[in-house]
Parts: sequence; C-alpha cells; structure tokens
Amino acid sequence: MAAAGYRSVGQEGVVLDNVFHIHPTWWLELITIPLFTGIIGYITNWTGVLMLFRPLHFHGFKLLGLRSMFPFLPKRIQVLPLLQYDGRIGWQGIVPSRADKMASIAVDKGLSKLGSVADFYRELEPDALAEHLTEIAQEQIRDIVEEIARREHPQLWYNLPSPVREMVHERVRQQLPDVLRELTVELGSNIEQLLDVKQMVIRYFQSRPQMVNTVFQVLGAKELRFMQNFGFYFGAPMGLLLVLVLHLTGWSTLVVLPVGGVIIGWVVNWIGLNLIFAPAYPKWWCPWRQGLLIKRQPEITEGYAELVATQIVTIANVGNELLEGPRSDRTMQILEDTLRPATDRALGIARGPLRLMLGNREYETLQNSFADQAKSLAPVAFADPAFNARQSVQVGQFIARQMAALSPPDFVEMLRSAIKQDEWLLFVHGGVLGLMAGYAHILIFGTGVAPWP
Repeated sequence: MAAAGYRSVGQEGVVLDNVFHIHPTWWLELITIPLFTGIIGYITNWTGVLMLFRPLHFHGFKLLGLRSMFPFLPKRIQVLPLLQYDGRIGWQGIVPSRADKMASIAVDKGLSKLGSVADFYRELEPDALAEHLTEIAQEQIRDIVEEIARREHPQLWYNLPSPVREMVHERVRQQLPDVLRELTVELGSNIEQLLDVKQMVIRYFQSRPQMVNTVFQVLGAKELRFMQNFGFYFGAPMGLLLVLVLHLTGWSTLVVLPVGGVIIGWVVNWIGLNLIFAPAYPKWWCPWRQGLLIKRQPEITEGYAELVATQIVTIANVGNELLEGPRSDRTMQILEDTLRPATDRALGIARGPLRLMLGNREYETLQNSFADQAKSLAPVAFADPAFNARQSVQVGQFIARQMAALSPPDFVEMLRSAIKQDEWLLFVHGGVLGLMAGYAHILIFGTGVAPWP
C-alpha cells in the first residue's frame, strides 16, 4: 500500500489513499502541511477577531447544575465570557463582555489624563450654553409666565392692566440672559460634585456594547485585517518547519503534526496581538519595530477624540447625567436656588406690593412655580442635536490635543487593558484549532512520512 521507501504507520482509513488511491509523497507533504498550517493560522486569527467582538450579548444554553455551582467557582472563572451566573454556558465577545471594565479603564488611564471634569465643562463653553438656553427660553418664557400667573392667581393677573402685564413680560425677558448665565456659572463651579464622568461612561458603554467594539473595529481596522492575514503569513512557513522536523527527527506524525499545530495556533495568536500592541517604544531587535497601533497614534488619537466628543462626552450626555443621574438631586437644588430669586428680579419694584398682596406663602409658591417651569427648559437645550454638533467640534479638538501628549505605554494600556484579562482564551482557541488541523491532515494524508526525493 505504501510507495517504495515510504515509511508507513497505520494507513488504514486514510481518505487520500483509500478513496483516491494516491500515495503521499515528499512533494505532497511539502505542499499540504504548510497549506494546512497557513490556513489554520488564518482561520485562528480570523475566528480570534470574531471572538473579540461577537456576539454583542451572551448566547448559550443551560448546563445542569452550573447555577448551583457558580457561586463556589473562583472569581477568575466566574468572570469569563464563557459562563453566566444563571447557569448558562456559551460565549459573549470579549470586548463587549468587558464594556464596564473598558469604560472604567478608559476613564482612569485615558480620560482622566485628558483633564478634570471642570476642564471638559469649560470646553463645552458655558457662555455658549447660556446663550443657547436663552434662545430656547426666549421662545417659551412668555407662555411660562402666562401659565403660572393664570394657574396660581388668575383673578389678580386678569385684573392687572395690560401695560402692567406687558411690563412683567418685558422685565422677565430682559433678566433672562443674566439669570441663565449665572446658572451655567454656578453649575461649572460645582461640576465636580454634580457629574461623575466615570459612572457616566461606564453606563454609556454598558448600554451600548457596540460602541466598545467601534473603538477597536473602526480605529484599529487596519491592524485587525493585518492580524488575520498574518495568521497565514506565519502559519505557512511554520508548516515547512514541521516538514523538516518530520524528516530530520524521525518522530511520528501522530506527535509532530498535532503538537506542532497546537504550538503554531497558540503562537500565531500571541504574536498577532503583540504585533498590534507591543512594543510600546521602537526596539531594534523587534522585526516590526513597534506595535502597529502605536505607530498610528496620531491618526487613532484623532478618531478616538471624535468618538468621545460626538458619542460620549457630549452636551446631551452631560445634561442627562446632571438632570437624571445619581447626583441629579444636587443639580436640581442648584437650579432651584438660582432660579427662585429670578422671580424677585423679574418683578423689580412690583415685588414688595405683590408680596404684600399675596402673603409670604403664596409668594413663595409663585417663586417655586417659576423655578419648576424654568427647569423644564434645560433638557430641551441639552438635547438639541445642532447645538451638540457645534460643541462636539470644540471638545474633539481639546481631547485630541490632550491625547497627543499621552505616552505610548499609557496609550496602549487604555486600548488593550479591556481584553488583556481574557487574551489567554484566544491562545487556547488557537491551540485547539491547531490540534484539530494536525489530526485532520493525518486523517486525509495518513501517518506515514514519504522519503526524500
């Protein structure tokens, strides 16, 4: 069954020989083994990239007894994207599964080094925010005054002569810019206590895992494509090395191909990731000199800054955090403390007689009503898309300037730390595929080693 000089070991059941009646030759080995290792290297890195980003949410099935056993598993096992506390086993992309961790590190290692919360607030231009609030308020303030007056003291309001009512409206309109400018200044003075950027970013990423993927898939698209192709570039030459090992050592293919496949699959993922992230500084002894992502730090910095400015640290998100976040009660208190005196300023000399007519309690009710109605303007102003777009340009430029000063190690840690904890899963994945490829080659081409030509 074996060709002359062919060293055969258990060829029964071999697909190539039994089905096609073709005996393996040295040239066939020289072609097929590197082809197998090259293809498996490509598939390893291609599927490794998929494992990084897909699926966005956990998919799996219930495993009997896992739910009861889960609390007793080591913490490092519990946090794997393989398991869920409800007893399911399956998979979630490494990057989206670590959305909260990446967000936390992005703040600690990245955004916190770009400046304080007050710095960001200044870049949002409080004066421009005050002007924008004034524009919106000017359109609605007349209706607000009318609504409050008719609701709280309709008879008094109707009894006032029209010129007096118009005087009140004009007075409110004149005072509005100063009141709102004072409000934005007050918010800025207390912004560190009102806004928790870290929790804001974490909640944002947790609710939008696709955004975490975007950081890598868009900013690092070139490197990810190269990583996939590198699997073939590295795997094929390693296959030639396996052919030499087979012929020079006399070891069995049952050992060389599966073990070699494991090593190649593991190493190709390890090198692929390090190609992207390491070394942080150029090294003469490294074939690629410096991590591919780091070489493009200025370009990636610009893209990252645009992403942060247009998607994360925006007027809309900051406003939502201020008005609805865990510290929103403090914001509302500042709004009320700033807006309540606006009633006095708007009424001017009429304040004393009106307080006397209404009584202190009724007058305070009027102040509270005005403050409550005025507060309702803030969400509309914060959510305005056109205003957000204008301000994001300013914020993006600020972030780009600050990020340009990040050292390469800080830049790498900001991007890599989210996946570093689970990188070993990619290496194991590569090893398993390599093992399967080795046995697949044996199944097709047999365990024998052809003679040298």
